[in-house]
Amino acid sequence: MKKTVLVTAVGSFSAETVIQGYKNMGYRVLGCDIYPAEWIVASMEVERFFQAPYASDNEAYLLFLERVCRENKVDYLVPLTDVEVDAVNDWRDTAAKLGVVICLSSVRAVGLCRDKGRLAEFLENQKTCRIIPTKRLTEVMDTEADTGYELLYYPVVLKPDNGRSSQGLTIVEDADQMRMIMSRMRIMTDFYLVQPKIPGYVITVDVVRNPATRQVACLPRRELLRTPNGAGTSVYVFRDENLEKVCAAVANALDICGCVNFEFIEESAGNWYFMECNPRFSGGVAFSCMAGYDMVRNHMRCFTRERLDEPGEIRNQYLAKRYTEYCMKIE
Repeated sequence: MKKTVLVTAVGSFSAETVIQGYKNMGYRVLGCDIYPAEWIVASMEVERFFQAPYASDNEAYLLFLERVCRENKVDYLVPLTDVEVDAVNDWRDTAAKLGVVICLSSVRAVGLCRDKGRLAEFLENQKTCRIIPTKRLTEVMDTEADTGYELLYYPVVLKPDNGRSSQGLTIVEDADQMRMIMSRMRIMTDFYLVQPKIPGYVITVDVVRNPATRQVACLPRRELLRTPNGAGTSVYVFRDENLEKVCAAVANALDICGCVNFEFIEESAGNWYFMECNPRFSGGVAFSCMAGYDMVRNHMRCFTRERLDEPGEIRNQYLAKRYTEYCMKIE
């Protein structure tokens, strides 16, 4: 009998690749999204589609998941967006009682990755990679109180410590702009981080780690064009042994399980600053699959305790995404 996978947020960038990957492996694939089926092309690709409440309404969302999983005998749950990752990270006991495997890293690892301030502190102590110097905004306010904000080296980046898809990220060019922003958001400063703005390309690395077999596989790409919320649409996939060693060390330190994505700023050739870990499939996971490494299949192997595929020879290549129109419903 086929095992059943429930994929959330099937309207998101990674959904088509994830759904097709599980179908290719022989799973029965169900899907859900906050929007109706007629708005979501991927709703046609799953065996059953369910419209979900917003995951930010934690109680309603988890009751929805419990009902769908129970009624449809779901074996595996694959959340695709950060807000859903946050919701299901605390739902593990209920999922276990239902016999559902949540295809994520541990509660500790996910919690650490979703708190950018704690993550920066952790990796700085681990000394596994070069990180962007990071302070909490409250620290800056305390140390700069008598001088305004002139001692900061501008431009700087302000961002929420649990932000997603570049939401809430602001570039501040000078002390006057910082003062103006601070006058509007003083009650929120506990949740914001400040970093120097480092120029360069964003490097996204799809990383899959199997703790059972102690294997890590990585595939980097330079993001040449990106949407405003940080999804690459034109990329250059490449191999770099040193970068991949750094990613493996970070994945081991965080005790990652399955496929996640790391983001770096490439200041110059071979000079990378770690920015963040998104503990889920990247929006551009299709690029890795197209380039020659099936991240979806190998992600699943981490939860079925099978060995990962070896990356083999993957050629450096330019890849780009385009959009296609579909007729969803005629009335």
